[in-house]
Amino acid sequence: MRSEGRRYIVGTPRGQLRQFQGELAREEGWEPIMEGLSAKLIEPEGGKGRFILCRSLARGAKEKAMLARFAGRIEEGLKQLAEACGGEKKLRQLVVERRVGALLTRNSRARGLFKVKVGSRQEGGASIEWEKLEKPSQWAELKEGCYLLRTNVQGGNVEELWRTYIQLTEVEAAFRIQKSGLGIRPIWHQKAERVASHILVCFLAYVLWKTLGQMCKGAGLGNEPRKVIDELAGIKMVDVVLPTRGGVELRRRCISQPTKAQAILLERLKLRLPTAPAMRKV
Repeated sequence: MRSEGRRYIVGTPRGQLRQFQGELAREEGWEPIMEGLSAKLIEPEGGKGRFILCRSLARGAKEKAMLARFAGRIEEGLKQLAEACGGEKKLRQLVVERRVGALLTRNSRARGLFKVKVGSRQEGGASIEWEKLEKPSQWAELKEGCYLLRTNVQGGNVEELWRTYIQLTEVEAAFRIQKSGLGIRPIWHQKAERVASHILVCFLAYVLWKTLGQMCKGAGLGNEPRKVIDELAGIKMVDVVLPTRGGVELRRRCISQPTKAQAILLERLKLRLPTAPAMRKV
């Protein structure tokens, strides 16, 4: 929940984008934040809060591909239903309506782009007609890759506000690292000292994760360490214990040899695998 006395920068539901349709279509006012991302600061007259309209090219390309995939599935399904309606086995109107409803539900992202009409034939059976609506298609294309932020923070330019929001999302991600990167199950606390301890663990995990990210970035491997860790996880180290008749155990540590890809990563990260120590008695 958000307190009225606190400063906030939050994301808004996708449906609120429509009230800024004019600003989306207008090319003036967009400021580059980083490569492939631009934003626009909007301050409604007499309204509370300020809005940051953001447009990402990468996100837009992804949404466009997804929408095209769902729309293609709907069109293909409607064509198959039309062929079935014209076949020897005449489908009842109720059956066709149910199939159309199921088809649109499975591809709900693009269902608003189509207008479907199911009727009945004079010779019996059902008929189906559809059209792709122009205005919803234009709106879907206009909002691709766009999202809206809302804030009550006064002052600061659009880039500062956007980066502040990203920092907030990174803090939230720190609490998720323990469940994904560290594999720690969710924990619910009722005592203040346990809550504080939980936050400390999350903070340490976040610092460690960001440190690994900076190492990868400095080595030219991007800033997401998960893929690098998954690749290096194939390097194994085991202790081989050999019992003797005298009751003495001989222990030797063995380290697997890295693959070519792993060796390249280690070199880029300036890391060396530990050498296997000589066999020792235990």
